Amino acid sequence: MMLPLASATAYPARLVPRLGVASDVRRVRVVHQLDGIDDEVDPVDVLTVGHRLWSTWRQHPDFAAHDLILGLDAGGILPTVAVAMASATPYRLAWKVDLDLPDKRVFYERHARRVEVFAYGQMRGRRILIVDDEVTSGVTIAGLAEVLQAAGAVVVGAVCLVEETSGGGRSLLEGLRIPCCALTTI
Repeated sequence: MMLPLASATAYPARLVPRLGVASDVRRVRVVHQLDGIDDEVDPVDVLTVGHRLWSTWRQHPDFAAHDLILGLDAGGILPTVAVAMASATPYRLAWKVDLDLPDKRVFYERHARRVEVFAYGQMRGRRILIVDDEVTSGVTIAGLAEVLQAAGAVVVGAVCLVEETSGGGRSLLEGLRIPCCALTTI
């Protein structure tokens, strides 16, 4: 179940058309407070958003403790660091860079220009919270969860800054029993 922002102040986000993209690439981008597109980002805002996102997850009815945060390249980097700082939890990042490293897992972000994403490191026995900037279709988070579970990890949930409702991500993740929350919905 995804929950809206707990406070009365919505997290600022909007959809903006992408120019010059191929037909198989998503036609809009979610622009939000931490991406630095509309305005400069004050470092205090990063910490504040991290605390709000962490608090929203802790209040989720299906909250479960984690021992590792795994964030997604590229939009999920800042929210991952922010939640890691707020929760005092170590993090890793999944990158769109194929490296010759052990314990590599590949999953796909099908609507992106570069579709392959790689998660590195030993995951067996870890309790992982996935963090990204947005969820639309839920397919990327679901793909990551699948490879993590195959590696012996438990995915306790996913947190995002923005839920973009047009893609049905909420239904997909709920069907996979991946609890998810977001600061705002558009």
